[in-house]
Amino acid sequence: MAVTFSDLHTEAGLKSLEAFLAGKSFICCDKLTKDDIKVYAAVLEKPSGSLFPNVSQWYDAVSSQLAPSFPGKAVGVRIAGQAAPAEAAPAKESKEEAPDEDDDLDLFGDETEEEKKAAEQREVTKASTKKKESGKSSVLLDVKPWDDETDMKKLEEAVRSIEMPGLFWGASKLVPVGYGIKKMQIMMTIVDDLVSVDSLIEERLTVEPINEYVQSCDIVAFNKI
Repeated sequence: MAVTFSDLHTEAGLKSLEAFLAGKSFICCDKLTKDDIKVYAAVLEKPSGSLFPNVSQWYDAVSSQLAPSFPGKAVGVRIAGQAAPAEAAPAKESKEEAPDEDDDLDLFGDETEEEKKAAEQREVTKASTKKKESGKSSVLLDVKPWDDETDMKKLEEAVRSIEMPGLFWGASKLVPVGYGIKKMQIMMTIVDDLVSVDSLIEERLTVEPINEYVQSCDIVAFNKI
């Protein structure tokens, strides 16, 4: 049963408490309860024993119960304008025995034999691809016409019309060879594993329809990149 008293900091309020405590040791029963603590907190200081003997005796009884030998009895209650010290909360048991993250957190798990083989195959494929990409050469070709009447512009267009994976045509120029005849020198870059220069000359540059303009081709320079 909750018991409340108002204005306990005034004489009228203390008189009402005095009358209530007549013949009682504590407010509700013969032992300290939370009602005593709440009322005790509202009384700013010990009342006069001559004016309020019941309240004074009760005040002493509550004070003795709230002495340091009884910690935690008035947790959260303001006593004489001050908050009663809260009893230290017991530490959680080692963070509730939190599991070791390193033990439980397994991002990848154990690799199976199949997964290991697949990873190895990927590495081999990547290495092979990288080798193919880096295995390039720069080649300078001499492309010779049949005579001085050969249309060198069409000759160049015919040569550049050849397209195949790993073949990249570069700059070109005409170089005099005598008797009014000029040859064309042209640069090309090739991926070694995809393009054979000998096959390019024999099967593409000196056969129909390009051989209408091209008499022969020679490798002038061949450099690995």
